Amino acid sequence: MAMLIVSFFSWWYGAGWRSVIGSFEPRLSGIRASFSVEQLLRTLFAPWRRTVTYPGASLGERLQAWGENILSRAVGFVVRLFVLLIALLVLLAVALLTAIEAVVWPFLPLSVPGCLVAGLIL
Repeated sequence: MAMLIVSFFSWWYGAGWRSVIGSFEPRLSGIRASFSVEQLLRTLFAPWRRTVTYPGASLGERLQAWGENILSRAVGFVVRLFVLLIALLVLLAVALLTAIEAVVWPFLPLSVPGCLVAGLIL
């Protein structure tokens, strides 16, 4: 029994803690992949949903097509920028939560006896 407890604490304060700290990069990579951050940055000024109006022969049709294309690019920019901002907020939240997890990790084994004592008192 004593060997099991020693083994648990050696893992908890060794490999377990390193694993918690090492999980930061894979979490950020997963979020970047989920939000397709690189693709959003590459296509930031691309038309929204590839909606492109081709100009006609007259000057009025050309001006109308130019205006519609500018509007499509503006909509695409705003939507992609909004998604990038959400991705940034999620990245910051994950970074903060991972930092909190790394700080709290060493104290979690102490919570078991603390909860037992609190349960007996309450």
